[in-house]
Amino acid sequence: MLIAIPDILDAAALARVRGIVESANWIDGNATSGHQSALAKRNRQLPEGSAAAREAGEIVLGALQTNPLFVAAALPAKVFPPLFNRYREGEAFGTHVDSAVRLGPGGLRVRSDLSATLFISEDYDGGELLIEDRYGTQSVKLPAGHMILYPSSSLHRVQPVTRGERIASFFWIQSMVRDDGARRILFDLDNAARAVAAAQGHDHRTAIELTGVYHNLLRRWAEA
Repeated sequence: MLIAIPDILDAAALARVRGIVESANWIDGNATSGHQSALAKRNRQLPEGSAAAREAGEIVLGALQTNPLFVAAALPAKVFPPLFNRYREGEAFGTHVDSAVRLGPGGLRVRSDLSATLFISEDYDGGELLIEDRYGTQSVKLPAGHMILYPSSSLHRVQPVTRGERIASFFWIQSMVRDDGARRILFDLDNAARAVAAAQGHDHRTAIELTGVYHNLLRRWAEA
């Protein structure tokens, strides 16, 4: 499922992240590419593990932890340390699929169930993220501070930037529930339970039963 999550970063956090990354030193984006991606990728990236990437990434991780929509949609078990990329005029990233397992600092190993793109800039033309799913190709270009969450198994690409500069954070999530269809069911059920509780009260029998079904399914599908 594709889920747009608004306002991951509020105005203050967004300004802090922009200040950190815009003044940092950038390198060729292929520093973290697999063989397939290296053939299609033309952009710049903050060095993985650099002071700027760590500082900006901590702001992003802190925002994710307190965002209920992200937690409900991703059911995160592990989050890869956020990376940051930059596309200038003429730069793009051709069609590719993300690596199944990402290796990070300190022996971190993250199965990429979900991919995330958090938009940092918005004064640019082109640069749409195109994601192929069962309903066709979805074009995504969100305001700064907003994020798109989508299955890492999806073919996707970044269209050429035609004006300005596209800056974004990108990272991967290992979910407690690896199957995308199961996560979709849990997400819909969680929303339904919350809607009933809001309308009828948290002690309403139906709200309690729906919440129970949610947790019983999560118990069945979750990997500790």
